[in-house]
Formats: sequence, C-alpha cells, structure tokens
Amino acid sequence: MLNNQVPVTVLTGFLGSGKTTLLNRILTENHGKRIAVIENEFGEIGVDNDLVIGAEEEIFEMNNGCICCTVRGDLIRILGNLMKRRDKFDYIMVETTGLADPGPVAQTFFMDTEMQEKLQLDSVTTLVDAKHIWQHIDDSDEAREQIAFADVILLNKIDLVTEEELEQLEARIRSMNAAAKIYRTKDAVVEMDKILNVGGFDLDRAMEVDPQFMEPEYPFEWAGVYDLSAGTHELVLQEGPDPAMKVALVPVNASTDEALEDAVEPVVMVFSDDEYELSAGGTLQPSGQLIALNLTADELRFDVQIERPGAYALFTEHHPDEFQAQLFGSGTLVKPAVEREFKPDHEHDDEVTSVGITTPGDLDPDRLNDWISDLLRTKGIDIFRMKGILSIKGQPNRFVFQGVHMLFDGRPDRPWGGEPRYNSLIFIGRNLDRAELTEGFEACLA
Repeated sequence: MLNNQVPVTVLTGFLGSGKTTLLNRILTENHGKRIAVIENEFGEIGVDNDLVIGAEEEIFEMNNGCICCTVRGDLIRILGNLMKRRDKFDYIMVETTGLADPGPVAQTFFMDTEMQEKLQLDSVTTLVDAKHIWQHIDDSDEAREQIAFADVILLNKIDLVTEEELEQLEARIRSMNAAAKIYRTKDAVVEMDKILNVGGFDLDRAMEVDPQFMEPEYPFEWAGVYDLSAGTHELVLQEGPDPAMKVALVPVNASTDEALEDAVEPVVMVFSDDEYELSAGGTLQPSGQLIALNLTADELRFDVQIERPGAYALFTEHHPDEFQAQLFGSGTLVKPAVEREFKPDHEHDDEVTSVGITTPGDLDPDRLNDWISDLLRTKGIDIFRMKGILSIKGQPNRFVFQGVHMLFDGRPDRPWGGEPRYNSLIFIGRNLDRAELTEGFEACLA
C-alpha cells in the first residue's frame, strides 16, 4: 500500500453471476492478505454467509435490504466498527446484492471525510454471467449500471457459450464501458493480482458514467421557491406516469438559492415521515407535512392555502414537467423564483422479489430431486437465482446448492456434527408464488 488507507473492492454482478464463487476463491488463494468481508443479500433470509468459506475471515452480513439504498447506513456503521480493529485485516471486500447499483456504494467512500482518510476504493469488480446476461441486459437498469461502473469485469461461465457468443457479448460490454479491464473466466478463476490492489477505481470515469455521482441522492426530484400572496392558489396537474406524487410545501426565509438550500435537509426528514393522502379538490397547506397527491381523478386540481404572504418552497417527488404541474394565483400562472433539480433515489425493478423458506427437518432426496427438476423446467425462466443449505435424510453433511435460471449445482459441504439440522433456501426472480414454492418444498420433507 502506498499509504495507511485500507483498500476496498466492491464486488458486484447480476444475480447468479458468480460473486460468491469468486469471493470463496479470493479467501482461499495464497495471496497473503487478511481480508474482511461484508456481505449484503437481497431477500428476507440470508444464506450467503453460509456459502462463504474461510472461518478465519471477518465476515459481516447485512440482510433485509439492498446495500445501495436501505441499508447503506449499515455499511457505514460496519466499516466504522471494522476500522476500530484495523490491525486484524488489511483488505476489505464488499459483496453487493445481485440487484445493487454499485454507484451509491462506491459513493460511500467519497462522501465521508473520515472514510476517505481511512479507506481507499480499489475497484468496482463486476462479474457477468456470459450465458444468462442477455436475459437482463436490456431490461435491467441494475445489470447495465453494474457493467458501466466496473473497473474490472470478469466475463464468467465462458464454458457455457460459444466463442462467437463471447465475442458478441464482449463487444456489447465494450460499447457500454470501454475503460474496464475484461477477463474471461470459468468458475471465476482469475489471477489475484488482476482483482486485488489494482488501484482501478477512476473517479473521473465514474463522473462520466454518472455526472451526478458525487451528489447525494434525495427522495425528491425538484424544488421551487414561490413568492405567494395570502389567499387561495391552485396547483393544477395533468395525468402523468404515476397515480400519486409526494410533495411537501414549507415556508422559507427568502426567494433565494441559499434559502432553498437551507430547507433541503429538513425536508429530507419530512419525506421520511408518514404521508397524508390528498385527493383532487383537497387543500394543500405549508404545514411541513408529507402529502401524497392522489392523481387518479379526471381533473387534477388542488387548492393551496396561504395565510401569510411570503416565500414558500414546494418539493416534489417527481419533476413537475412529468405531470405538467403549474401553480396559479387568481387565475394567473405563478412561476418559481428559484428552482433546483435533485438526484433522485434510484429505483429497483419492483417485479423482482424473493421468497425465503427456512424449516427444520430432513428432506427426501428423491422427492426433492423431482420437485427441483419440475420447478426449473417449468419456472426456470422466472427464477433468476436460487441458493441454500439443505439437510438430506441419511447424509451426514450439509448440502449446499446454487442455481441460475435452469442451471443447478449442488454439493456436500461440512458435516452437520452436533448442529441442529435445518433447510434454508431462497428464490429470487419474477412472478414468484410464495405459497406454491413453500408447499412444494415442504412436500419434500421426509
């Protein structure tokens, strides 16, 4: 290391690309580094920690949210606690969920001064499933962002596709990210010096990918300050992309950029409160309360009641242009004296969900095999990822398995010993039927 900063690799890649396989390889290779691992899982139960080998490493697990949004505070907290034990490791790996946007994760290491002093983002390393990425690269923002932000790309599972398909995929990836180093791998086998201490994260390039990279994300996209007289004004909208929009109206000191800036952080807190739904025809007041405008009526008009003349800032979840939103006073259009756009919270593909099943007991291997085979044959296209730990009747060892779409791989793991035997598995995909999956799995119990 050139200084006392701890290098950090953010490991990303779409569901089933091979992140955990690479992580296990890193933890077992003889590279002489002591590595702390931070795991993040998408879904209601965590199994990745059980899939990662190497008990001597520091492994921290974050569930119930994606590291790039809801549990990002947990990442900062864990990093802070890790640094108190700085003498126990000399490298940090952060494995994100398969649905994470790596941008906000990388941003974590630049937004906090203390983080910058102690940690150095070495690279964003992205794994790409050479066989299945085509099913997601056009309809998943996350898959494209993972590729776009990568400093190092492992084109993994090359044994499952032809050379021609590889060339086609590599050309597509090059068109999205010409700067990344690309390595073709099978089972994520790569020389360690290709992914550790590569000094690869390029902030300038990150800014090219996302010009607002260094800006914090906000729960609103726009704010405008209006000079309003006392009385009733009217907010008029047209039908837009969503049936509702959250807004907050607050008084500010003046119609200036500075006054708007002073209001931003308090309004962030307002947007974290419970919302009050307001139907068309209702009255909006500068109460500092989060209001959800119901935009399902034919005529979308809301009264805005102002008791005292002055400057008022309207914060909107979406850009007003999306709904052709306009404010009128006495029938005259009122334009904002000051306005600003904000970098909004990114959104995940809401159709992608997870179903987790955890149950004690042993499984009948024949029934399990029939069920899994039928499941993958009939629903494999919608099951992006499945993985877990199983207790097979008559087998002394845990059975670990992973699946990607219709491909499935499983193998015996360490002995159960005196540990209570249980089954824990998770499915991630689209159109998942929780009741059907749970019923099918429980029918496999011995």
